[in-house]
Amino acid sequence: METPDETTVRAADSCRESLPERVDGGRVLFGFDGYIDRVREFVSERQSADTYERVPTLDAFAERVNDSVEAESSLTFEWIQDGVRTGGHVSHLARAFDRMGFEPGVVGCLGDPVEEPFVEEFGHLPLETLGSPGYTDAVEFGDGKLMLTEIGALMTLDWAGIESRVGLDRLAELVDGAELVGMGYWSEMPELPDVARGLREELWPTLSDPPETLLLDPGDLRKRGPDVVAAGVEQVSALDDAVRVVVSANRYETRYLARLAGVESDDFGRESQAAFDHLGVSRFAGHGIEEAHLVDEAGTATVGVPRTDDPVLTTSSGDHFNAGLALAHVLDLGRAESLVVGNAVAGHFVRTGSPPTYDELRAFASGYLDYFDAA
Repeated sequence: METPDETTVRAADSCRESLPERVDGGRVLFGFDGYIDRVREFVSERQSADTYERVPTLDAFAERVNDSVEAESSLTFEWIQDGVRTGGHVSHLARAFDRMGFEPGVVGCLGDPVEEPFVEEFGHLPLETLGSPGYTDAVEFGDGKLMLTEIGALMTLDWAGIESRVGLDRLAELVDGAELVGMGYWSEMPELPDVARGLREELWPTLSDPPETLLLDPGDLRKRGPDVVAAGVEQVSALDDAVRVVVSANRYETRYLARLAGVESDDFGRESQAAFDHLGVSRFAGHGIEEAHLVDEAGTATVGVPRTDDPVLTTSSGDHFNAGLALAHVLDLGRAESLVVGNAVAGHFVRTGSPPTYDELRAFASGYLDYFDAA
C-alpha cells in the first residue's frame, strides 16, 4: 500500500477546491506530428490458434534477448496486433481536449490526402495536413512498452514547409484567440529550431489575441546529438520571450536534459531543476511513475503519483499527463494543482484506456488520495 506524503495531500486538497465545476471550452491547437499506432503484444507461448500467453514484462523480453546474445543465436518473436489508433502528440492531446469539451484544431502530418484513421476520429475538427504520418508499433508490457517508429514527413518538416502547406494566414487564424498551443515531438523534428524561430518571428507578431501558453513535449532527445539539441534550446528559450513556454518530459527525458546541463543525479527533483535552468523557459514539468515536479522561477512543486498494478494501457500515458498539465494552464491553476490534474488525466487513462471527460477528471482528482490505497 502506498501512502501519499503531506505535500501530496495538500496538493490534492487544494486541487479539489480549485477545479471549477465545469469548463466553458474554447479553442486549442496542436502540432505538428501525426502517427498511426499499431498496438501489439509479443507472444511468449502459444497453446492454439486462439490461445496464447504474452511476454509479460520488459524484463522478460530483455531476458530472452540476453539469452539469445549469450548463445550467439538469432531471435524470433511472434507479435499480435491488438488495435490501430491515431497517435502522437497531436492525436492524443486533441482527443483528450475534445472529450473534455474544448474545440481542438490539428496541424500535423496526417497524410496526402488525410488518412482514414484521422478522418474517422477527427473529421469534425479543423484539420490541416503537413504530409505523410509516422507509424509506430507499440508493444505493450505490464511494466512499460517498446515503441518501434517510422517518423514520416516530420523528419524533414521546417518552417518553410509549414508555410507552404498551411499558409501563414491560415495558421494565424487557427492560433489567434486559442487558449493554448501544444507542440511535439522535438526529438522527431530535427528542424524544430527553425519552426520555433518561425513561430516567434513570423507568426506571433501577426496575432491580435495570442495564446498565453505553448506546451512543448521534447520526446526522447537521446536520439539527437548534443549540438542539435543545443540549437533547439537556444530557439525554444527565445520563443519564451513571446509566449510562456512549458516543457514537459518524462523521467528519462529529464535525465538527459539534466546531463546536457552538466548535472549527474539520481534525484528526479534535482534533475528537473537542472533541465529548467538549462532550457531557459517559463516552466518545466518532469513526470514519472512515482512523482512529478513542476519548476518555475518561483519555486518547485512535487506531487506523488498513485500507481496501479493492473493498467489497461500504458502507451501514451505521458501524453495524457501533458493533456492534464495543459488543461491546468488553461484554467490558471497553481503548480502543485497542475501536477495533480496531469496525474489525474494520466491515471484515468491508464486505468480505463481512454481519456476522461471533464466530470471524470474532477471525480478522479476529488478521489486522488484514495487511489494510493487502491494500488
